[in-house]
Amino acid sequence: MVSTTSPSPREGTHAQLVQTLGRAIAAGEPPPGTVLTLAGLEREHGVSRTTTREVVRVLESLAMVESRRRVGITVLPRTRWRVLDPQLIRWTLAGPARRHQLVELMELRAALEPAAARLAAQNASDEQRAGLVAHATELDRLGRAGRGDTAEYLAADIDFHTLLLVASGNLLYAELAAPVREILQGRHELGLTPADPAPGTLDAHVGAARAIAAGDGAGAERNSATHLSIVSGEVEVGGAGGAGGGAGGAGG
Repeated sequence: MVSTTSPSPREGTHAQLVQTLGRAIAAGEPPPGTVLTLAGLEREHGVSRTTTREVVRVLESLAMVESRRRVGITVLPRTRWRVLDPQLIRWTLAGPARRHQLVELMELRAALEPAAARLAAQNASDEQRAGLVAHATELDRLGRAGRGDTAEYLAADIDFHTLLLVASGNLLYAELAAPVREILQGRHELGLTPADPAPGTLDAHVGAARAIAAGDGAGAERNSATHLSIVSGEVEVGGAGGAGGGAGGAGG
């Protein structure tokens, strides 16, 4: 049974402080190299030593900070962070490094998703092939109706790309589903997805799905690459900049 009990005050404080410190560090405030102390964090945020230690452990698990005896809690550079962690992606998208995050994730997707699409054409089950066609058809319907910025479009987009990666049959590609889901969700929540998807993206979704369904690896790879090229171009041109800035977007 799923519990409906509200979080205890301690649990709520813990989660809130994780979010506060995580977002701040992701935004560069405090910058890398800054040394914090448990006592200082306790005073600043009005929390217990136990809660502070637990929060620091969460940030350590993401390699955002490093604790050393007689030194303190050092904020680490972004090059050390576990940058594919969904929570860290979410924090970074909410800060001034948003555009850099979007570009890096699109570069990763452009390098790997077309290859995953080719593998899906070889390895997907009949159910997965049918599912991809259904999701692409739904994206096409919603996008052509000017509903590319809706929750329904987002859900179909996440389902499509998650299933494509899983259907590749490669567990490493499947592991990318969580960060891809987070980037799609984050762009939607930040208002970076247009009501009318960029020309070509809907056709590319449908083309990739149909190619996978037909076992056409080359066609699946080509359509996936076309789609991601369009989306990457929209991110570059759209100015997905600072935390308060807008951005263009092609959708999924």
